[in-house]
Amino acid sequence: MAQIIWSGPALRDLDEIADYIALDKISAAAKFVQKTLLAVKRLEDFPESGRKPPEIEDLDFRELIVKPCRIFYQIKNNDEVHILYIMRSERELRKYMLSDRTEYQIMDEE
Repeated sequence: MAQIIWSGPALRDLDEIADYIALDKISAAAKFVQKTLLAVKRLEDFPESGRKPPEIEDLDFRELIVKPCRIFYQIKNNDEVHILYIMRSERELRKYMLSDRTEYQIMDEE
């Protein structure tokens, strides 16, 4: 069973997206957070179940889709799933977005 490790920035991403959704409907925001947490929890048993993001297939990242968002993560040491970044699906992914989060994660661990 893999351990789920949320980065601080990814938690802030989730919070900001939920806040934005809540502007229209609080129950929709709560449902989104619940669906996101359940999807991520499933990675404990199936860490490789996420797909390789098409824009960066050559890098060591995976993603889950929880509409309207994409959740990016890395598997480390075969038993850790690091949740790095959550973004709205309509945004265009740039490689630096994930590399910035990976460096942040490494700094957190030191």
